[in-house]
Amino acid sequence: MNFLSPDIKDLKQLGKNKQKEYANAKPFPNIVLDSFFNEEMLSQVLTDFPDLSKKADIINYDNHNEKKLAAKGEAHFSDNTKALVHYLNSQPVLEFLQELTGIKETLLPDPYLLGGGYHEIKPGGMLKIHADFNKHETTWLDRRINLLVYLNKDWDECYGGHFELWDKDLTRSFQKILPLFNRVAIFSTTDFSYHGHPNALTCPPDRSRKSLALYYYSNGRPKSEVSKNPHATIFKDRPGVMGDTVKDPITLKDVVRELTPPIIYNTIKRAVKGDK
Repeated sequence: MNFLSPDIKDLKQLGKNKQKEYANAKPFPNIVLDSFFNEEMLSQVLTDFPDLSKKADIINYDNHNEKKLAAKGEAHFSDNTKALVHYLNSQPVLEFLQELTGIKETLLPDPYLLGGGYHEIKPGGMLKIHADFNKHETTWLDRRINLLVYLNKDWDECYGGHFELWDKDLTRSFQKILPLFNRVAIFSTTDFSYHGHPNALTCPPDRSRKSLALYYYSNGRPKSEVSKNPHATIFKDRPGVMGDTVKDPITLKDVVRELTPPIIYNTIKRAVKGDK
C-alpha cells in the first residue's frame, strides 16, 4: 500500500531537510506538514472512521478540562487504518522522526497506543491547554514526540477546533493550527510544551473533529525537559480566563506511584488485582 504522498520521494531525507525548521519553530520544536499522505488512502481511513459516541468500549473524557472521545488501542480500526498506524510505527517513519527532531536517544513506537489512536471531538467539546504525561505506564519509557493526523475534509475556519501551541510561561498562543484533512502536526513533548484545543468546538451538529494520534518514546531523555518525574497530564490556565481549568487533587496513590520504583509498583498492582 502506498501511504505517502507521491511528492515525497525520500522520507528520511525529508526529515533531514526539515530539521532546522523543526528545531527553530516557536514556541517549542514543531512542524506542520500538509498533503503528507496518499490522499486516496487517507480518504478511506476517514470513511472507515466510526462514530465513537455509538461505541460502548471507548474512553469518554467528560470533565471541566476535556470533552473528547478516544478508542482503546486498535479497537474499531479498519484494515486500512490498522495498516496506516502500523506504518507510522515502522522503521522508515522512526528514522524520519529521528532526523526531523534531532533527538539523540533512539525513538521507539508505542504498539499499545496508550492515549493514542482514534480521537474524536463533538460540537461543544475541547481539550484545555496542557503538558502531556511524561512516562508510559506500561513500559515506563519517556514520551518524546506527538504525531497528529487530521481527518477533517471541508473544514471551515468558523468551526474552530484549532490546535494551539503555547509558550512556557503561558503568556500567549504562538500557533493556531486548523485541523484540516491530510495535515500532520508533529511536536516535541516536554514538561513545558503546552498545547491543546481550548475553545469549545463550534462545528455543525452533524460534524466532528477527527484525528489519529501517535506517540513516540525513548529510554532516557535530557533532564532539562522535565520538571517533575513522573506525572500525569498537567492542565494550565490561560491568562485572563477565570476558572479555565480545574486541578485534580493529589491523592495518596499519586504520591506512592511517584516514590515507588516502577518494577515494585507494578508487582504490587498485579498482586492487588490477583494477577499471576
